[in-house]
Amino acid sequence: MTISEQLLPTGELTDLIDGVRTAVAVPTDWSGTADLVAEQLRRHLPTPDVLTAEQRLGSPDKYMSHTLYVDPHGSFSIIALVWRPGQLTRIHDHVTWCVFGVIQGTEHEELYDADLNLLGRSDNHTGDVSGFAPPGDIHRVHNTGDSTAISIHIYGTDVTRIGSSARRFYN
Repeated sequence: MTISEQLLPTGELTDLIDGVRTAVAVPTDWSGTADLVAEQLRRHLPTPDVLTAEQRLGSPDKYMSHTLYVDPHGSFSIIALVWRPGQLTRIHDHVTWCVFGVIQGTEHEELYDADLNLLGRSDNHTGDVSGFAPPGDIHRVHNTGDSTAISIHIYGTDVTRIGSSARRFYN
């Protein structure tokens, strides 16, 4: 995953940033925070225009990551992922809670248990929002469609500082 330079928040992102900031300030566990942030993302899910036309194209080599916002205190990051058809992640888990919303296309997700047994599959379509927190967050994401998919991911840390949202990768 490549992290591009952060864009300045647009009007479209301002309400989302304010909502996430309010959600992460509520004292609760990671699962509770993921639920609260998912509620804010549902309310303020941006359009693909939050990215430039060039960013929306993605890369033929791998899915692309674009940093949209990092909280100055490091409590969350908002990242856009652009997936061309056939692109996928490795099976992985996360360092913190994660919330995502699909803003274009469809993303196929496979969920695994700690022994890497497949627990389920789901297709997340434009407008779908979901969230989770460790433990129990082992998954793989794949663009199984025939057009580019774009999703917004919100992580409970500054991923630009630590380099990745993934804690571990699995074979």
